[in-house]
Amino acid sequence: MTAPMPPKTAELLERRRRLLGPNVSTFYDEPIHFVRGEDVWLWDADGRRYLDCYNNVPHVGHCNPRVVEAVSRQASRLNTHTRYLHEGILDYVERLTGTFDDALSTAILTCAGSEANDIALRMAEAMTGKRGIIATNATYHGNTTLVSHLSKSNVPEVGFGLADYIRHVEAPDSYRIDDPDGERFAAHVQASIDELEDHGTGFAALIVCPLFLNEGFPTQAEGWLRPAAEAVRKAGGLLICDEVQSGFGRCGSHFWAHQKQGVVPDIVTMGKPMGNGHPVAGLVTTSEIMARFRHAFRYFNTFGGNPVSCAAAMAVLEELEEKDLRSNAARMGALAAERLSNLAEKHPVIGTVRQSGMVFGAEFVVDRGTKEPAGDYADRIVNEMRRRGIILSKLGRHKNTLKIRPPMPFAAEHVDLLFETLDDVLTSTPLRHA
Repeated sequence: MTAPMPPKTAELLERRRRLLGPNVSTFYDEPIHFVRGEDVWLWDADGRRYLDCYNNVPHVGHCNPRVVEAVSRQASRLNTHTRYLHEGILDYVERLTGTFDDALSTAILTCAGSEANDIALRMAEAMTGKRGIIATNATYHGNTTLVSHLSKSNVPEVGFGLADYIRHVEAPDSYRIDDPDGERFAAHVQASIDELEDHGTGFAALIVCPLFLNEGFPTQAEGWLRPAAEAVRKAGGLLICDEVQSGFGRCGSHFWAHQKQGVVPDIVTMGKPMGNGHPVAGLVTTSEIMARFRHAFRYFNTFGGNPVSCAAAMAVLEELEEKDLRSNAARMGALAAERLSNLAEKHPVIGTVRQSGMVFGAEFVVDRGTKEPAGDYADRIVNEMRRRGIILSKLGRHKNTLKIRPPMPFAAEHVDLLFETLDDVLTSTPLRHA
């Protein structure tokens, strides 16, 4: 039974409704009022500490000292836009593009991943002269007018007719769909390409998260995306990889998840973790695509790539390298997968376990034989974990997969606390209400 809401929480929710409008979402049945963060920990207004197993925005840890110092130092010196010259953006882009394939050598910096994906779609139009975009039917890429149409469950009621330019393909699902080499997915992409061409819209780009994170991060062999990438290239379109969630070493084996997939995209977009919570995002692409875009669209972003944002972003790269957090993601991810597999042997409600670096989770099912999703159960587990001081969430095609995506400094003692608590919660939470 949900406990009575504290008066302060009720007051804050009422102010949100009054000042921010209706239907502004919060996490959990009992929303949390956080007031402080440090490393992988958060504290609420009552002083209770929570283990953060969800937030990828503070990529190198909440209030990371290196990032805080870099932001403070630059903010005390200068902050303006890129119509004036400053070295910070050039030094950062040079270092950032050094983590990519040689062809991906130029960048645009923005304030949010939505903006980066919006630009990427315009780049695809500039390069191909066409407007047809393909995405999966269980994805999310942002909330600009154009980009919002990529999320099938989030298409706005008023959309300027942009839905005509989007085709959604079946999202991968390694638990229910037999597609070990990506050929089935590629065939669906090809069918949508053909439909867009026959429709007269034409095919411009396929956009995917290389880990298919919102789709439930299905288990995939390295190179799984390659057949779809080949279909895209053969049709003259662009491959856009949205690495907002999957990038900056999170997949463990590589710095970028598309590298694990064995493909070189035409455009890579990134966001939230890039500045550890500071509003900086962007994309990298080839010099040819950049030149075409710059001539086709007159684009300028006042705050994109400002000196303070670049200082924050550079500090993140330095922290990742100095602390070797990509290797930590690989180690902790492997440990988490082992612990999850042990839980699956004990708890039949776990249908399958998934993990790719510092992204891991379990899919809940009513019955392993039928694989019927247990979405309501996932909700109950997420809320009970919150009550036990562990912050996580759920996602996937059926909204029944735990989404565990902690900050990159997550360590073995944190893994222990997480799974000891989860084991206890699974043991004490029946599949069906009494």
